Amino acid sequence: MIVEFDAELWIWDARRADTWTFITLPADASDEIRELTDGDRRGFGSVRVQVRIGTSTWRTSIFPGGPEGTYVLPVKKSVRRAESLSAGDTASVTVELV
Repeated sequence: MIVEFDAELWIWDARRADTWTFITLPADASDEIRELTDGDRRGFGSVRVQVRIGTSTWRTSIFPGGPEGTYVLPVKKSVRRAESLSAGDTASVTVELV
């Protein structure tokens, strides 16, 4: 499954000092991912994915816990730097289940 969408980067309130930055996946995609991975999730309900933002591609996990049961994607500092992104910016994202 591949999901393409645009979303705003945001900082997790509980860890503001660490500037953990995330993107929220769309609700419909989150529902479909949950159905496809039911029983096949890892720690904290995470799902392994490959992500592309701009020219940056990496493997990570998405986690449940966003608004209305959506998944959230952590965006590491090296990607934010490479793509000149900060919290509040909108990024075009491709997420593929692996």
